[in-house]
Amino acid sequence: MKSAETTNVSSPHKVLQPEGWARPIGYANGMEARGKTIFVGGQIGWNGQCKFEAKDLPAQVRQTLENIIAILREGGARPEHVTTMTWYVLDRKEYSSALKEIGAAYKATMGRHFPAMAVVQVSGLIEDEALVEIQATAVVPD
Repeated sequence: MKSAETTNVSSPHKVLQPEGWARPIGYANGMEARGKTIFVGGQIGWNGQCKFEAKDLPAQVRQTLENIIAILREGGARPEHVTTMTWYVLDRKEYSSALKEIGAAYKATMGRHFPAMAVVQVSGLIEDEALVEIQATAVVPD
């Protein structure tokens, strides 16, 4: 199957979208990138002082994404350099029911850049108050 680039104009990378496949909403099936790679370890919804200010999932998602962006900035990267993200959530039904609010938090932090993503339900996270953990990889073009 041949790949076709989508119209994800906010990405410096090539979005891989096989011909004839339905376009995904809110993520890409694949990304092609070259450059300096930045690996962001799993981030959760606490602030830089390891304190939870938010108790609900959408607000923790927003804080988690802000944490990722702060780490990216340290490596000279921006949200549009993210090529892949893995989200770990405690409750997929809570995630699904809050998609509108999560989408708003995502767009407020990451913009309209949608890398390859996976969402996985897990039985628990290391920090008891955490509702989400997100791991990311970014590539800053040469």
